[in-house]
Amino acid sequence: MIIEVFFIFLRLGLTSFGGPVAHLGYFRQEFVEKRKWLDSETYSDLVALCQFLPGPSSSQVGMAIGIMRAGVGGSIAAWLGFTLPSAIVLIVLGLGITQIDIGSYLGLIHGLKMVAAAVVAQAIWGMAKSHCSDFKRGIICVFSAIFVLLLPGSLEQITVILISGVIGAFFLRSQVATNTKHIHVNIRKKTGLLFLALFGLLLIALPAVADKTGIYGYELFARFFQTGSLVFGGGHVVLPLLQSQVVPTGWVSNDTFLAGYGLTQAVPGPLFTFAAYLGAVSKESPSGWLGGLIAITAIFLPSFLMVIGIMPFWEQLRESKTTQRILIGVNAAVVGLLIAAFYNPIWVNTVFTIKDLIFVLFFYLILQIWKLPPWLVVIIGALIGMTL
Repeated sequence: MIIEVFFIFLRLGLTSFGGPVAHLGYFRQEFVEKRKWLDSETYSDLVALCQFLPGPSSSQVGMAIGIMRAGVGGSIAAWLGFTLPSAIVLIVLGLGITQIDIGSYLGLIHGLKMVAAAVVAQAIWGMAKSHCSDFKRGIICVFSAIFVLLLPGSLEQITVILISGVIGAFFLRSQVATNTKHIHVNIRKKTGLLFLALFGLLLIALPAVADKTGIYGYELFARFFQTGSLVFGGGHVVLPLLQSQVVPTGWVSNDTFLAGYGLTQAVPGPLFTFAAYLGAVSKESPSGWLGGLIAITAIFLPSFLMVIGIMPFWEQLRESKTTQRILIGVNAAVVGLLIAAFYNPIWVNTVFTIKDLIFVLFFYLILQIWKLPPWLVVIIGALIGMTL
């Protein structure tokens, strides 16, 4: 069964373009409609569970399906199959960028940055409609954006998320309907508690170990583990936290960071594989293949631990109105974080002339209105950049 899970998810990892929402559609078609591993209600509840957790929601749904099919080994197989194709491609692209004279390819890099700006603008619009549709959540969003713009840094972003969760718990109304459908998993609550305890221990201990040793490999793992633990909303929301981890430290330049983010839109699979690119292009050592593998393992490990840890307790959490209100506040905050990241580093490092603005708007329109696939828009942006 584990081998079966791996090869099914490998095929999906090679063909699933379009981002997290599209991935969930592919999974539903494959596992509900075609293979009938799950019924529609159970699948919907799995999606709700993974949207509740921080991290990449589509990858977490894949891990959960793997657990239900073949236990913990099935979860690992699902993650490997879905993640490996894009991770390998992005590490190779990262190695290529480190071997070229970026100064000779400024047009190409700028084209990719303009596409990245359009992609993030599209994500902001879609998320704002879902998570900031009333006055109170709009205020949380605006406050979060202003706070992070005035006080940039990973600690400040975490602080905003925590404050917004508290505000949500006390001042927002629950808007999530409870679901009486049970998720049946062969994981005992004691096992779940063990995985949650391990997650908490690593979240606290890894930064302390990295600070004490001063070894870059430990710090790389600790920072990417922290990012994977605290990104609510998945997908494009990982951008501001990753930027705050690798650019101010000098590990990756802004241009290389944004060019890689543009390239990530052109590959199938989860957007979190951008971490593999960042680990590969780092100016510190280890980089290359080892750096990419450290980064991608670290950013996905929290999801693996939390999915296994939370599934036995999901029914109680799902029914908690306080939990639902906290998540509503957090989701409004992450839209604000994404708006802040759109301005800096994306806008201030991409849009210098009216021509740049026109092309960003053009890419946004062909993504939002004409629905061109992101990989095709990346190619168009690269060609335009090289031409200009």
